Amino acid sequence: MHDVLDELYKRWADGQAVGLGTVVSTFSSAPRAPGAAMLVGEDGTVVGSVSGGCVEGAVYELAQQVVADSTPVLQRYGVSDDDAFAVGLTCGGIIDVYVERVDRQTLPELGDVVDSVHNGEPVAVVTVVEHSDPQRLGRHMIVWTDRTAGTLGTDRIDAAVVDDARGLLATGRTGTLHYGLEGERRGEGMSVFVNTFEPPPRMLVFGAIDFAAAMARMGSYLGYQVTVCDARPVFATRSRFPEADEVVVDWPHRYLKAEAEAGRIDRRTAIAVLTHDPKFDVPLLEVALRLDVGYIGAMGSRRTHVDRLERLRAEGLTEEELSRLSSPIGLDLGARTPEETAVSIAAEMIALRWGGGGKRLTDLSGRIHA
Repeated sequence: MHDVLDELYKRWADGQAVGLGTVVSTFSSAPRAPGAAMLVGEDGTVVGSVSGGCVEGAVYELAQQVVADSTPVLQRYGVSDDDAFAVGLTCGGIIDVYVERVDRQTLPELGDVVDSVHNGEPVAVVTVVEHSDPQRLGRHMIVWTDRTAGTLGTDRIDAAVVDDARGLLATGRTGTLHYGLEGERRGEGMSVFVNTFEPPPRMLVFGAIDFAAAMARMGSYLGYQVTVCDARPVFATRSRFPEADEVVVDWPHRYLKAEAEAGRIDRRTAIAVLTHDPKFDVPLLEVALRLDVGYIGAMGSRRTHVDRLERLRAEGLTEEELSRLSSPIGLDLGARTPEETAVSIAAEMIALRWGGGGKRLTDLSGRIHA
């Protein structure tokens, strides 16, 4: 819905009703990712795309029908359909498109969503796209990091979906979640589409070593946009870090300072300093520890950590600033290999983000998700 949000809001604010088709699931080589949307206005105009041209005609007709009878429809298109020759995807993929009527009555919170998007506040629009009870189908809930609006039917459903939606929101991911009819996590029968309005968080990995390669893979898996940075061009190469979104050759502290000044660092950013070399990590941490970011960790032994703290104090960092540093980096998992170490670091990031204690769940009681 990102591509059509402003046009959707304009028509919504004018009191118009539009048919909105949104890709909620994809299979095989589908041309558009979940969240791609197309709206059909009362005047017959079309904005956006769900397939790059393969099924737009069918979605157009369905959207007009949905606006007329106010009954949302979840429709699958692709080569496996009986009407594949008419509306099949030329690329051979399959997409599920949810088509709904959007107006001031069906989505009264749209104005709040648009305000949040324009203000840079993370927000997700949650929609029940599949349920045997027609009264539940099409219900919306708006989820922010600190509040919600609307309900999907019951407190149990709302609690389960809010936890999971915030997980997707934290990583900038959009997708469909599946539950039992009353929100049971291991059940089936209800599908909920979570459309997030937030870019993926950044993970900055400094130090082009084997541990950095494992960390780049882990960061990508967790939904981060991963940058590996090192001042040595012989080590900072694309071939050594294929899972990273970006490989940068620059002095770490200079690169981080430039990114912060450009506004590309925020409180969701995770910084992993894996150089354990004072000439690299002390200037870098001097910059990092004065930024409002989500995580700062530095690799090294306890002796290295003590020496590093003394060097940072000599540069004028306060004890409060130093307290934000996770060093030695990671949780105590007994990790040995680069891959195990990456799991340890990622576990610490997750624990700090959600307030987890890092203990075994079997030794605890109460709610799993705080």
